[in-house]
Amino acid sequence: MGQVPITDQSADEAPNDLMTGDSYLESLRDGRQVFVDGELVKDVTTHPAFANAARSTAHLYDALHHPDTKDLMTTVDRYTGYRVHRFFTPAHSPEDLMKARDAIEHWARLSYGFMNRTPDYKASFMAGLAVTHDFYEPFGDNARAWYEKYARQGLSISHAIVNPPVDRNKPAHEIRDVYLKVVEERGDGIVVEGAKLMATASALSNVAFVGQIHLANLEAGKAEDMALAFMAPLNTPGMKVVCRTSYEGKATSPFDNPLSSRFDENDAVLVFDKAFIPWENVLIYRDTEKIHQYFPRSGLLSRGFFQGAIRMSVKLEFMAGILDKGTRINGTDGFRGVQAGLGELLAWRHQTWAVTSAMALDPEAGPAGTVLPRMDYSAGYRALAPLSWERTHRFFEEHLAGALLMTPSSAKDLQNPELRPLLDRYYRGTGATAEERTKLFKLAWDAIGTEFGARHELYELNYAGGPDQVRLDTLNWSRGAGLLDNYGDLVQRAMDDYDLDGWTRGRWAQEN
Repeated sequence: MGQVPITDQSADEAPNDLMTGDSYLESLRDGRQVFVDGELVKDVTTHPAFANAARSTAHLYDALHHPDTKDLMTTVDRYTGYRVHRFFTPAHSPEDLMKARDAIEHWARLSYGFMNRTPDYKASFMAGLAVTHDFYEPFGDNARAWYEKYARQGLSISHAIVNPPVDRNKPAHEIRDVYLKVVEERGDGIVVEGAKLMATASALSNVAFVGQIHLANLEAGKAEDMALAFMAPLNTPGMKVVCRTSYEGKATSPFDNPLSSRFDENDAVLVFDKAFIPWENVLIYRDTEKIHQYFPRSGLLSRGFFQGAIRMSVKLEFMAGILDKGTRINGTDGFRGVQAGLGELLAWRHQTWAVTSAMALDPEAGPAGTVLPRMDYSAGYRALAPLSWERTHRFFEEHLAGALLMTPSSAKDLQNPELRPLLDRYYRGTGATAEERTKLFKLAWDAIGTEFGARHELYELNYAGGPDQVRLDTLNWSRGAGLLDNYGDLVQRAMDDYDLDGWTRGRWAQEN
């Protein structure tokens, strides 16, 4: 059973341990081993590869305390009695989910939808620990303790649950030289070795949740040493964060790279080089059955897609605004095809936002009196969201076209006194100066055409699973819930209305 709620108290009386922006930044100065471009980063909050993304995340934490947004963002947690982010605690009603949606939306707007793994993303999993900790026995107390710590402080938690793309045609237990496994059991914990991915935003998080995706297929009797789930603070001895190239580090100026210069969360591989994990951080150990069950049992799937759909709605709004402004500056906003493209982009946004309403207002029962966003609606969003981003890219490429490339090389060109008069004449737009036009089209290009933009396309197409898998999961979940049986019954009902001799029932069978 779930954790017993504490006595209610007023919001004004509730203690508040949530990190501020400043304390969040300070929490990252913990001796973690983050590597980029061959360098061991001493301080991610000041390094040019990460500093602005760290500040962008700090901005989110400030919103938890600002007088104008504190009540929008936070509530009193019935399990701890502390103020917490509204999505960091389980929902018990549709109203709770709608209020959580408002909080998620506000955070998404602070990055225009371009920070995908903000701290509320992993709340999709962590909040469930409050009511599912018994599932993790004999580590149930660990699950409960981690929920309380996470919710009270508002920790930023990343995750690494996928095995490296090596020999995937083989069973996991045959790839022990690469995949994560326990190599030593001690009285005070375990020692692990191997690699996990894709640890998005891990360089900027407090803790990494390390586990297995539910499709990992770890065989009983052969892969128990890989059947692990645990929490790893980023300064865990022996854990190295190996980052991809930093788009923030490559950004030349805010004017030239307005998104990548501040919203690049970075993606990384976590390498465990005989890293020590104390028992109090372990959730699942050598249990091939539970390691395949925790994913659906945790609420991660439906809650994660709920957060994702809210973020995507904001992102699509932003892209629709760019497309509208861009076609106006081009003088093509009156063209029928351009209008149709913008109309479809708006339809994708409206449909995505409507799905979040349906998820919240028509939820399904969760454990211990909680509610979860409805899974079949979540699955529908998950399958169609990649298409919405593919179509968005197509609209930009078709309706802004070569205008995306008609920008000076950098802001310095506009600051060159010899060149500026020529740019003002030849780079102006319809009703826009050369500077205004360039500013917008550099923003558009950063959204879809730079490395940062290409990475976002890759993310939106794959973060919830491969294209085939998301459709197969939708099929399997629908079958498991009995939905396909119901749909088949509807077809059978229609066929029972008639036979070889004509109508068999209803008004159709009545004589004229």
